Amino acid sequence: MKQGPVTTKKGFIARLRNEKYLQIMALLGIAWMLVFNYAPMYGILVGFKRNYMITQSLFSFAFLKSPWASSYGFQHFIAFFKDTEFKDIVINTLGISLLKLAIGFPLPIVFALLLNEMRSRRFKRVVQTISYLPHFLSWVVLGGILTTWLSNTGFLNELLIKAGFLEEGITFLAYPRYFWGIVVISDVWKELGWSAIIYLAAITGIDQELYEAAQIDGAGRLRRMWSITLPCIKGTITVLFILAVGGLLNTNFDQILVLWNPLNAPRSNVIDIYTYNVAMRSLRFSYAAAIGFFKSVFAFILLFIANNVTRRINEVSLF
Repeated sequence: MKQGPVTTKKGFIARLRNEKYLQIMALLGIAWMLVFNYAPMYGILVGFKRNYMITQSLFSFAFLKSPWASSYGFQHFIAFFKDTEFKDIVINTLGISLLKLAIGFPLPIVFALLLNEMRSRRFKRVVQTISYLPHFLSWVVLGGILTTWLSNTGFLNELLIKAGFLEEGITFLAYPRYFWGIVVISDVWKELGWSAIIYLAAITGIDQELYEAAQIDGAGRLRRMWSITLPCIKGTITVLFILAVGGLLNTNFDQILVLWNPLNAPRSNVIDIYTYNVAMRSLRFSYAAAIGFFKSVFAFILLFIANNVTRRINEVSLF
């Protein structure tokens, strides 16, 4: 017998009453998202205005009546594409991001697999704790540590001199050719243990009978990891990979800002740093907003492409 709309409505109301505390928690999350994620999107209009001044209120009639930028509102976008620094900015941003994706994405998976194979729980906890610690330090603190270690009298130079690789110390952050490597290695060092947590959580949900059956059939550890563990966490890996591709243009502003200096600028001038400089130093807020909007649109395109590719390859996607 079909349930009528009245019965269905009563059931829905009863469920809401039973789950009222859960619904309140969800509503708080939705309210936070609306206030901090969607309401600021009104500021996208700044990128299409001629010259927004910080003294203007975004919600004032004066701002709404301010003239649009020329070229049908795309003046700032065209100016960014024609900028002499555009090529270097894109190369630096994509170069650092692709290196982080190629190196920083698979390493936490490998680390989680190795942790899962450890027999000693005490040693496993020690390794996990040590690997997690750098995540809880801000890049301001880590930037100061790295600057000291990479100076001409720092810890790294002392090791290299004693090992015979260098005759005298060098300031690594003063040379552009070292910057990409420093950024990628320091990012892996900071986030390796923390990024492995979600993979470890996925691994713990695998049915242990699969491992027992494979062990009876004579499969070794490497074979069990390849044939059981990796296929079972394929969905988690795919989702995180899609998100990583969507954030490809996010080169970790905090990290690069604390490691940036005029000497390594040819390799450290990424989109985020360039946007910060034109907004906070040159006070070109409309131009900076246009660059930020371009970055968001490009990130959405990458996310959409990665989502469709992974859906066709292994039938796992975000949407």
